[in-house]
Amino acid sequence: MIKPAKRLEKIPPYIFARIDKLIETRKQQGRDIISLGVGDPDLPTPQPIIDELCRAAGDPENHRYPSYYGMKKFRESIAKFMAKKFKVELDPDRNVLPVIGSKDGLAHFAWAFINEGDRAIIPDPGYIVYGTSTLFCGGIPVYAPLLEENDFLVDIDSIDVDDAKASKLMFLNYPNNPTTAVADLKYFRKVVEFAYDNDLIICHDAAYSEITYDGYLASSILEVDGALDRCVEFHSLSKSFNMTGWRIGFAVGGDEIINHFSNLKTNIDSGIFNAIQYAAIKALDDMNYETVNNCKVYESRRNRVLGSLAKLGISAKRPLATMYIWAKTPPGYTSESFCKKCISEADVILTPGSAFGKYGEGYIRISLTIDDVRLDEALYRLSKLKL
Repeated sequence: MIKPAKRLEKIPPYIFARIDKLIETRKQQGRDIISLGVGDPDLPTPQPIIDELCRAAGDPENHRYPSYYGMKKFRESIAKFMAKKFKVELDPDRNVLPVIGSKDGLAHFAWAFINEGDRAIIPDPGYIVYGTSTLFCGGIPVYAPLLEENDFLVDIDSIDVDDAKASKLMFLNYPNNPTTAVADLKYFRKVVEFAYDNDLIICHDAAYSEITYDGYLASSILEVDGALDRCVEFHSLSKSFNMTGWRIGFAVGGDEIINHFSNLKTNIDSGIFNAIQYAAIKALDDMNYETVNNCKVYESRRNRVLGSLAKLGISAKRPLATMYIWAKTPPGYTSESFCKKCISEADVILTPGSAFGKYGEGYIRISLTIDDVRLDEALYRLSKLKL
């Protein structure tokens, strides 16, 4: 009998891998499944980005090992993006590190700083990777509830003093997945002050910073004075430019943080294919208008979903950002039981809030990353449910 490492016993199977298997099984049974479960943009990668990939892929110089630290041109493009969007000035040689998608970066970041028994403060509900990465390196997750009465912000003042002092990291994610909550600079200032008071690092996941609505613009935690020495921020091209399958993102932060993280990363992977980096440069430098267009599409879908949920009597937060709807489960249902009802009676997959943590119970997450025709069909099916 082959036994896995004990670390695998600490974590459940990845929820979205389970959803993929569920979809496959139902389709094999002849069911017409519509998934509103995973945040994978249905919109195509913009053609100029694809063209740049093809151009660079045809150059034999790009077929060799890339730089462990990312191409200089790409790091400069990242620094320009941060300066233009957030007025954050970064040294491309000291404050920037490309990663093979922000999930890869976030999953490995704890390994550079967490020792056996160290604690990490993790939002609940939240992206599952924060907790599993902490467990993998022997750390202890300290879950901080995201409650509706606090606008789904981590209540800094309620964090146990001993937990704060024993923690090496605090994970944050605004705009937030799954709750769609947003944070302003006043809140980020309080977080940075907390980091200094407790000698810990803030790891801010900003994967959804570009997907915003109703005139809202997301902030970077690095805009706060003094944040650079205590914070790292992860960005992704996946959501902004419909590049989920390309696997490319970047970390930006203080030089000490980036240096330690790069020491880890260079021992794990061999960098990102140069042709993909050239395509990413094209995206960051020239394709912001495509992201604006994406937001208009998602905003229209958001409005249709909210209207349909209201007719069903389901309460939902009106998001200013992300590509999700965070809605309350109808009375009489748990998160999981309602999602099972949607699958069995409507062939529509939603994500139970409980999949994101204890405090996600009582909610469901609905993804807007499906074409309008299929979205309307899903909403029609859900409208026929007897609740």
